[in-house]
Amino acid sequence: MSTFEERYSQLTDLVADAEEDLMKFYEKENKAAGTRARKSMMELKKLAHEIRQEIQDIKNEEL
Repeated sequence: MSTFEERYSQLTDLVADAEEDLMKFYEKENKAAGTRARKSMMELKKLAHEIRQEIQDIKNEEL
């Protein structure tokens, strides 16, 4: 099982990676950056789902 620090680091790394592409897409209308941003958002969604499931599993173990 992962620790808080590991999971939080994964989340912040994904957001930081997406930041540049999001800025390029919205500010400079760079379509390739939009594609990369969408990929990053999908990875973020996947990680969020994993963390959510992990939280639920931990919660259920305690009961």
